[in-house]
Amino acid sequence: MTMKTAKLLINGEWLTENRETVSVFNPYNGEIVGEQVMATEQDTENALQAAVEAKKETADIPAHKRADILNKAASLLEERKEEFAKLLSSELGKTLKNIRGEVARSLETLQLSAEEAKRLTGETLPGDTSPRGEKANASTYKVPVGVVAAITPFNAPLNLMVHKVGPAFAGGNVVILKPAPQTPLIADAFVELLIEAGYPKNALQVVYGGIEVGQKIVEDSRTNLVSFTGGIKGGSDISKRAGMKKVLLELGGNAGTIVHQDADIERASTLSAQTGFSNSGQSCISVQRIYVHNSVLEDFKEKVAAKVKGLKTGDPVDPATDVGTLVDENAADRVKSWIDEAEGKGAEILTGGGLNKASLEPTVIFNPPKEAKVVCEEVFGPVISIIPYEDVDKALAEVNDSDTGLQAGIFSNSLSVIQKASRVLDVGGVVVNGTSNFRLDHWPYGGVKNSGIGREGPRYAVEEMTETKMIVYLDS
Repeated sequence: MTMKTAKLLINGEWLTENRETVSVFNPYNGEIVGEQVMATEQDTENALQAAVEAKKETADIPAHKRADILNKAASLLEERKEEFAKLLSSELGKTLKNIRGEVARSLETLQLSAEEAKRLTGETLPGDTSPRGEKANASTYKVPVGVVAAITPFNAPLNLMVHKVGPAFAGGNVVILKPAPQTPLIADAFVELLIEAGYPKNALQVVYGGIEVGQKIVEDSRTNLVSFTGGIKGGSDISKRAGMKKVLLELGGNAGTIVHQDADIERASTLSAQTGFSNSGQSCISVQRIYVHNSVLEDFKEKVAAKVKGLKTGDPVDPATDVGTLVDENAADRVKSWIDEAEGKGAEILTGGGLNKASLEPTVIFNPPKEAKVVCEEVFGPVISIIPYEDVDKALAEVNDSDTGLQAGIFSNSLSVIQKASRVLDVGGVVVNGTSNFRLDHWPYGGVKNSGIGREGPRYAVEEMTETKMIVYLDS
């Protein structure tokens, strides 16, 4: 694969010269696969100023043209989907199986965003519902918020960039994009594709760098909205720094799934094994805690352990590989230490746990104590824990006993149990007869508690990224 450079895009110009560069490594084999150009403090200042100056021009682009550009980008991505998949696999260690799915989702999200560009409708409001308004009427319509700061993570870098840039442009906004430092190459390829599709260069500023770059963008009054996907610590810091501007946060989770006594155990075990280890568990809604009724516990344990043992690990670009690497060796070492801690506290390792650099064997832990990190914190790695229960009310309470609440799953054929779980679980989404790890890109996605603020999904993101403007008409 040809070495790629992730370039800055500021005020319509690609910038590479006379700036620090940082190498990008393949986490599976350690090879250098590219480099990213780091933004200087002046670059960040220039990006902010250029974004402000482009606000009116971008807002004036007709909705149908914005839709055409996003649809053209989707068509180009369809043509290059295998190229994008291989590039992303090389810098992230994500398997081709998972990445092909991410590219397909990204294409769909671009198309959904294009549709939303044409749905920025308002309404007419009669005034005569009030005695003071008998000779008044009002109309509303949507206007862009202005400058959207999009700060994206490494775990699903392409799709989550699309989930920010697509709706922002659909709503007529300028975007300052700061991609994750671990995955700059796919960001550069995506930005190049957007420009080729006709996306105005001055409507998109792209900067790479560390936390200080993101902090400057978040704090600056020229930014009108911050859309961030990442960890709880980062989201909390953004909330404090943002000041008087909109903040959309999609943060972490500690996803619980309940397998009740009347569940389809074959289905539950198959989906738990699949969705607990896709993307090496590096997903906010990845299956982590599985509460299983005692009456079906042994059957479920046996089935899950057998299915997980059958997962193939290895080279992420091998189409047969099921579980790739974590993003880097530090992440793998951390998750391994959490497995060891659970075992030291009395948990049983049913399978997995082996570590080789950034590759960690898919691991199933049985009955870790509540205080173990694999239970009470977000693992973000290829680990699931099976925890027995007898009373479904207690299982529901255990799922809720977390400072996060993104999604949860429940397997049951009892309508009353399903209804109770849907009502009681304190999360943004409940998946019935599925695990926590299921999402469609046109649905509202987000959580409660420390899992975030606002909802993603093009329809819902566009709503957040626009303001309602009212025009009042008074009869003379």
